[in-house]
Amino acid sequence: MGRDVPAITITRQDRRAYREKVCACLDVLERMLLESRFDAGSRRIGLEIEFNLVDSLGYAAMTNADVLAAIDDPAWTSELGQFNVELDSDPATLAGDVFATLESSIDATVGHASGRAESAGSRLMMIGILPSLRRRDIGAETISSNPRYRLLNDEIVAARGEEMRISIDGRERLLAYTDHILPEAACTSVQCHLQVSPEMFAGYWNAAQAVAGIQVAVAANSPYLFGRELWRETRITLFEQATDTRSEELKRQGVRPRVWFGERWISSVTDLFAENLRYFPALLPLCEDEDPVAVLDRGETPSLAELELHNGTVYRWNRPVYAVADGKPHLRVENRVLPAGPTLADVLANAAFYYGLVHELAEMEPPVWSQMPFAAAAANLGSGARHGLEAMVFWPGYGEIAVPELVLRHLLPLAARGLSRWGVAADDANRLLSIIEQRCLRGQNGASWQVASVHRLQDGGLADRDEALRLMTQDYIGRMNSQEPVHTWPIM
Repeated sequence: MGRDVPAITITRQDRRAYREKVCACLDVLERMLLESRFDAGSRRIGLEIEFNLVDSLGYAAMTNADVLAAIDDPAWTSELGQFNVELDSDPATLAGDVFATLESSIDATVGHASGRAESAGSRLMMIGILPSLRRRDIGAETISSNPRYRLLNDEIVAARGEEMRISIDGRERLLAYTDHILPEAACTSVQCHLQVSPEMFAGYWNAAQAVAGIQVAVAANSPYLFGRELWRETRITLFEQATDTRSEELKRQGVRPRVWFGERWISSVTDLFAENLRYFPALLPLCEDEDPVAVLDRGETPSLAELELHNGTVYRWNRPVYAVADGKPHLRVENRVLPAGPTLADVLANAAFYYGLVHELAEMEPPVWSQMPFAAAAANLGSGARHGLEAMVFWPGYGEIAVPELVLRHLLPLAARGLSRWGVAADDANRLLSIIEQRCLRGQNGASWQVASVHRLQDGGLADRDEALRLMTQDYIGRMNSQEPVHTWPIM
């Protein structure tokens, strides 16, 4: 979740002071690592799930303020668009029947929130991009009321200095221009958090980078935007373009984008925080009163607020997180590549596959990243996003291989071993990994179901693509609430 900020005007002095404060925070972080100040024994996980709000007809509902007031639960917060909300799950220990427990807890929370949302005239929907979203739903007037979002929009637009260009070549083509960042609000995702020790952070981050393209291919759920059939996970390229602060000239000069896969494997978490400072100007240069050096000298734990605020405006697909819980600092890998939905069972299956796989890959010898060019991992993300379950990817020992074959032959067994080594109950792990297996065997994930359903509606005589998308959206919501995984859904 994003940090709230006040409605203020940013000055040149604010930017200088903020840069100096971030530098000080980075020095303190390095000192804390050297002094072994971190919680290294926990294996906590947590999920953030973003939802669309949809009206009775299947269109975006600009009602998040009313819905959040009706839900009245701090676990739910606003997102960039007025048609978005986000749920933060309670942290859990990765062991035993953790996923069954999470499923029960999240299901109860979402069930209660759904009832409250309906009282405010809206429905909750888990999906990567709302298929029925219209261009008129995306405008500066639909930014959520939190001042953070308005300030972020203004700073990104000012940094860019010109209109945002959204250009996506997929099964069809989309070209659009906008003077705000609201297209980002179309992207609704699931973030998987994993707490790791400082010593193991680099291995887990590298492993998460290595599997990102396969995750996206298996879980793809965003094939439509503004009525066009684009990538199977269009959310990836849309998010990259909607928050790009670079002009065309800066792109050609090689300036890094703020939505970033990265460019190399790392050896320490400080590599990532140092890159953030080196490559990216501040978007929200707001300083707290805390002196992190003085706090650390007193034997206490600094919040490093400026470091984390800056980190939160660099949108890595796998992001480092510094946080403090019960007075003890810890580090997390935040995996950000997954779309929301289609069902809670699918969300947890995606999470289980990820947690098991990165555990096995991070600790095996030789490490997978020593056998895989970083550029290949980046290319895998692009291929997985474009083609979903039809993607071809590179994997050490296999070369170019189809995603379903790689998952079934190699990665699912690794994920099962990883979950077992975490101490996850076999029944819990097998139930969720079987969902991934069946997706690959049947060739059906959220994206392929959406596309097949729309094609069938249009082949059946419904000439209007927008109406086909609306009808598919309505059917999707009903099936989402049935809790049956997407690989079992019949085509409309």
